[in-house]
Amino acid sequence: MIARLADRGEQTLARLAELPGGAKALGAMNDLRARVDDLGKKVRGIDELEQRVAKLEKELAALKRAQKPKSPPAA
Repeated sequence: MIARLADRGEQTLARLAELPGGAKALGAMNDLRARVDDLGKKVRGIDELEQRVAKLEKELAALKRAQKPKSPPAA
């Protein structure tokens, strides 16, 4: 069944390429696919960056607490 679908898809793409402007449309679709793939890769990297930023924020907060001078008691 999958082989039949693949054959149909190839036939459809061949017919589309034969139409006026079809080759240009196929090129645009391929470019779009490549851009979507690149975007997907970048989005997957955002989770890792968010985790790193959260860790750095915690470390910074700990450093600020450690450097804060203790205020003398009010007399």
